[in-house]
Amino acid sequence: MAVMTRWLDPDEQRTWRAFLTASRALMETLDRELQRDAGIPHAYYEILVRLSEAPGRQLRMSDLAEASGSSRSRLSHAVSRLESAGWVRREDCPTDRRGQVARLTDAGHATLAAAAPGHVEGVRRHLFDPLSPAQVDQLRRISEALVDHLRET
Repeated sequence: MAVMTRWLDPDEQRTWRAFLTASRALMETLDRELQRDAGIPHAYYEILVRLSEAPGRQLRMSDLAEASGSSRSRLSHAVSRLESAGWVRREDCPTDRRGQVARLTDAGHATLAAAAPGHVEGVRRHLFDPLSPAQVDQLRRISEALVDHLRET
């Protein structure tokens, strides 16, 4: 039995395209600004943030991959680059001989602290300033609903 495709109507198509374009433009802008101002891509910034927020400024590599929304192989490559910069150190996991943890170094923490004010200003300028408080609330609720749905699937 053939399944009927539920095509998007014109309003849904316009909404989808606007969401896609806005999401890409926002992330590209924030990435470009982080590269220009701090010399790091947004993906690396996200890794440094996740480590800075973790107990002991360290996470198992598998947990860090999940938290940063990255594949394990992509994360491993990124952590190698961050190690070369002296911002992260990889260590054997004390509770699992097969696992490793990534630990944020003092130099990595200083890099993050220097990059954060400009990045936060960019997020504020490009995401929050153009929206009303009601739109910010709607965006949060919509985003949470999408995350909840996607985690279920």
